[in-house]
Amino acid sequence: MKRLLHRLFNRRTARWSSLVLIGVAGALAGLLLGGRIQTPVGPADASLSFSLSQDGGTVVDVPPLGSLRLDSHSGPVTLKAQISQLRPAATEKFINDPSAIDALAETITDQIRHGLVWMAVRGALTAFALAFVVALLVYRAWRPALAALTAAAVTLAAFGTAAWLTFRPASVAEPRYTGLLANAPQLVGDVQTVVQRFDEYRGMLAKLVGNVSELYATTSTLPIYEPDPSTLRVLHVSDIHLNPIAWDVIRSITTQFKVEVIIDSGDLTDHGSRAEDRFADNIETLGDVPYVFVRGNHDSPGTQKAVAKNKNAVVLDDETKTVEGLRIYGAGDPRFTPDKTTSDDSLTPEALYAAGVQLATPLRAAPEPPHVAVIHDGNQAKAFDGATPLVLAGHSHRRATELLPQGTRLFVQGSTGGAGLRSLEHETPTKVELSLLYFNRETGGLQAWDDFTLGGLGEQSVQVELHLRPTPPTSASPTSPPASPTATPSASPPTSTPVAP
Repeated sequence: MKRLLHRLFNRRTARWSSLVLIGVAGALAGLLLGGRIQTPVGPADASLSFSLSQDGGTVVDVPPLGSLRLDSHSGPVTLKAQISQLRPAATEKFINDPSAIDALAETITDQIRHGLVWMAVRGALTAFALAFVVALLVYRAWRPALAALTAAAVTLAAFGTAAWLTFRPASVAEPRYTGLLANAPQLVGDVQTVVQRFDEYRGMLAKLVGNVSELYATTSTLPIYEPDPSTLRVLHVSDIHLNPIAWDVIRSITTQFKVEVIIDSGDLTDHGSRAEDRFADNIETLGDVPYVFVRGNHDSPGTQKAVAKNKNAVVLDDETKTVEGLRIYGAGDPRFTPDKTTSDDSLTPEALYAAGVQLATPLRAAPEPPHVAVIHDGNQAKAFDGATPLVLAGHSHRRATELLPQGTRLFVQGSTGGAGLRSLEHETPTKVELSLLYFNRETGGLQAWDDFTLGGLGEQSVQVELHLRPTPPTSASPTSPPASPTATPSASPPTSTPVAP
């Protein structure tokens, strides 16, 4: 009798243990599967999700810059948040209603609160359903299934209670940054001040979102261009400096003007770090349009490799390739100077010019010289005078063009990323600049170009200027300079290439 009771006890214990296990597993699986949603946050969409963790807390991912972690609560569940995309239609509607910016802060708060509640409800319902169905399949009876559902409910209640009891509002004053966001405290100031003046900073955040949205929406006002079949359209960009807004501008102009080649003359990133490599993944979002890239002084060899991984990327480093019928030579910047403490930054303009002469010499003897050379620094680019009809550069964040003594046109692009975070260092925002170059398909000669100038952060202006060469070239040969020796004006007055940061 005693042995029989012992067996019954063991069997009942195993039964209840299995039901509890099913309930706990269902609760965890339900949170992971059902506890993830896309929710609107102003004119953007945010991804919210739960994940398992020993420490709990909240993680805000900011690709490709890094992440921000708050010790907001303890427990086995971590809340993750990430801005996934900016919605063009909502952005345009937002921009057209100036009064919307005033209500944006409160709107964002309500939307996030609603998203969190809905995510928790979805996760709980998924957990209950999984626990009930699994127990029903195993025991084929509704009572064990209800017991497993109860175990899942108790588990979720325990998770919620633990988070509630350990909730630390002051954690916002002690965030931990990883990746490039390690510099965030220097950018936003003393975090204790942020906490004390939260309402004011929330309003500033809303204004910042509005400014970004305005800049994003400006390209929708650009005119539609009807392409000439005999003309090759090449978009010249430079010095994006990790500004994600640049991709929206490039994508809009590429689509509306039927761009066939994009040339980037360097400084895609700011520090050339591994964390920034993910920023280069945006190149593939431009579709099948070839993206020709040369390394800038802020781009590392790792940056160059990250760009090369994109299917539509054409990386040039002291070589010539034919892209859409256009022979393009490119070479990366000889320096890597992510900051001013780098010894390579001591290279003088004269030293850069001498390095350019060594690169340009073989091109002069080539049976087919390139139609275009792409060099990051204008000081080095000047050494290609006579080796190619056109040389594209960047680096200075000031657009300019000049006709060099031997007939080569030097075209220095401004910053397509508005100089990145540097745009916040001055009272006047750095403008977003890029140019559409029109080449003759047969000769590869430059015929004209459009300069696009978009107002910097917080401005809505869009300016397009058309420039024509005095005499369109009849040959790609650099021995036939244009008839006029004068420089063509651009959106910025032509100047000698200044030393850039």
